Amino acid sequence: MRIGLYPGTFDPITLGHVDIIQRAMALVDRLVIGVAINRDKGPMFDLDERVQMVRTECAEIVTRTGGEILVHPFENLLIDCARDVGASVIVRGLRAVTDFEYEFQMVGMNRALDSSIETVFLMADAQRQAIASKLVKEIARLGGDVSKFVTPAVCEALMRRVARA
Repeated sequence: MRIGLYPGTFDPITLGHVDIIQRAMALVDRLVIGVAINRDKGPMFDLDERVQMVRTECAEIVTRTGGEILVHPFENLLIDCARDVGASVIVRGLRAVTDFEYEFQMVGMNRALDSSIETVFLMADAQRQAIASKLVKEIARLGGDVSKFVTPAVCEALMRRVARA
């Protein structure tokens, strides 16, 4: 069984993430979505909320593809998380050249830590390349319409969170 790990903070999960998840499902038998516990980023949504959002958004993909998606929170090194879930492949999404520079360094470090785990890059769909969770949150905070960037359920969660702030 080929197991892939798609890590991120998913704060919140966007249509760009969903696009990468759907395409990654064609490459692996099981896709583990690693939801990072990254306190340094100061997430808008807590871990449980992010995990639930990812599960909700992935349910339809599982139904449609018949594939298997697991959601796995993690706080350790990415390479250790990959080992923990039995992944032989780490899936990373790329939007632009700036993403590649950071990811290139990460791959080098991960290969030095465990050369048996490959990293596969998937380019975001052209219509989704500009979507970044950070920008989506900023647009929502400033009263803009984020419905083009997230699913209706995530949009509603964002609006509720912004209204409470």
